[in-house]
Amino acid sequence: MSRRSFVKGAAAGLAGLAISPSLQAKSKPKGVAGNFSVLDASKPGGIDLYIERKDLLIDGKVGRPITINGSIPGPVIRMKEGREALMRVHNRLGESTSIHWHGMLVPFNMDGVPGISFPGIDPGETFTYKFDVRQNGTYWYHSHTGLQEQLGHYGQLIVEPEDDDPVDYDVEHTIVLSDWTFEDPTTAFKKLKTMEGYYNFQRPTIANLDDQVKATDKGLMEVIGKRLNWDWMRMDPTDIADITGSTYTYLLNGRSARENPTFTAEPGQKVRFRITNAATMSYFDFRIPGLPMTVVNADGQNVEPVETDELRIAVAETYDVVVTLPDDKAYTVFAEAMDRSGYARGTLAPKEGMAAKVPELRRRPMLTMADMGMVHGSMKMAKKAMGGEMEMAKPVKYEAHDEAKVSPIKNRTELPVKDLPTMVEHGPDEHGPGSITMAKNAYRQFDEPGVGLGDDNRRVLSYGQLKVLETPKDRRPPTREINLHLTGNMHQYIWGFNGKKWSESQMIRFKYGERLRINMINDTMMNHPIHLHGMWMDLYVGHEYGKNPRKHTVNVQPAELLTVDITADAPGQWAFHCHLLYHMKAGMFRTVAVVRDLEGEPIDAEA
Repeated sequence: MSRRSFVKGAAAGLAGLAISPSLQAKSKPKGVAGNFSVLDASKPGGIDLYIERKDLLIDGKVGRPITINGSIPGPVIRMKEGREALMRVHNRLGESTSIHWHGMLVPFNMDGVPGISFPGIDPGETFTYKFDVRQNGTYWYHSHTGLQEQLGHYGQLIVEPEDDDPVDYDVEHTIVLSDWTFEDPTTAFKKLKTMEGYYNFQRPTIANLDDQVKATDKGLMEVIGKRLNWDWMRMDPTDIADITGSTYTYLLNGRSARENPTFTAEPGQKVRFRITNAATMSYFDFRIPGLPMTVVNADGQNVEPVETDELRIAVAETYDVVVTLPDDKAYTVFAEAMDRSGYARGTLAPKEGMAAKVPELRRRPMLTMADMGMVHGSMKMAKKAMGGEMEMAKPVKYEAHDEAKVSPIKNRTELPVKDLPTMVEHGPDEHGPGSITMAKNAYRQFDEPGVGLGDDNRRVLSYGQLKVLETPKDRRPPTREINLHLTGNMHQYIWGFNGKKWSESQMIRFKYGERLRINMINDTMMNHPIHLHGMWMDLYVGHEYGKNPRKHTVNVQPAELLTVDITADAPGQWAFHCHLLYHMKAGMFRTVAVVRDLEGEPIDAEA
């Protein structure tokens, strides 16, 4: 479809974001979240973005988010592949701010990370972002300053292809998922630092033993025994999300579930949903009950179509799906929080004012011993990897990366690109006080849909189903590898890599032009969406090497061994971090420098 028809469709969709009379009465003196526009950053003269605090009605209550051009989410920004994008960002806040173009390949000084790639945008100042657009697909943008993202500082970014789009559709709609709290984000962070599990109101206790028996279908003594095991390990099987629906209102395009935004299409039309998870701490399980979805794009990259019923979208990921509206009925667009503490909702229908049944929230999932790399899960994975044979593969160990021990280039050989180890044992490093839990084993989980999914006869997307539509140019085998353990101390709310917070860590250096591998070993019991700025990560999922998917953000499940290969083709300093906002603030962050040489040369890329 043409850009004009998208804008027209978006405007029509926004007009349909009707709210109840009671909310309209309250909203008279205020704006309402969700009234975002569409801007073209590739047009002559570019666009202007104004960052400011503004009172808006969010789920019918007055909040004071950080808005972009007066709205949350900010405007949908469209660009054209092969053209230049120009954005002037005006800071009307009383504090510094920034915009990071998530997933975009830009010069490092246009990446928008204060302290890494530029100083930030001071109050009253204007910063001009300008870069050549070298890709297409669905992306997003957000603040990389403090906790501003929690306050609404985000929006979707769509890059139109220079050539024909391989995706067949009639109409497209933007979906931006997010989590909003009326609490001050700094207060929320302090609560996490001072009381473990502050927002987890679903923890198993003596008082709800009966519920645990019903939820697990186990006997009372067995439930008590498992509870004691978890206590001994200083862990909690309900530790799915740090912040939950106890304080969050889950939003779809800035609207709450009861506000029910509507997306219109005519019966028979193919609808392309561009889905972005712009939440700070919330994963969503996305589905449209009654309609199969065809996944056509992941993190902005076209993939071979995969039909599914549901997908889990980690924080910072994007997926494009195509559905066909079969008849003159309404269908619920349902995004359920991973911990089942709430949901965001919209409606796909041929006209405004229609609604469909809203699914009930499913039972809260619970972690199992397999999520801590205990024997059962390891055996299951090893068995699967060996085609059902019971013999287990010999485990290997991945020593934590030490920047002082980088091997000379002359000593390197090509690493294997298939049949990688299915499981690694932890060790030998215990990572110190920054890590209080260590999964005994970490194993491949690219065929696992994730905790709480896959046991109700729905087809659920897994990473193992993703294949790039066209093989990218550089698929050389890597010649060195870096092992990063994802670590945490929930008692003190410290998160990091290899037991170190960012403030305690060394810069990781990539040599410009090299092809390297990062093995991520999740020692914690939580999911972590890991994002690399400026470069792609080719995710190992066991396909023919040229077909493995390409991602800017990868979700690493509890006790997972996940491998990505990277072409270091972007000189400069870049951020590499967990995209759970409070994990990043608590230390799960590294600076990556793409330098000229790893031996005896300055780290500064400009030196």
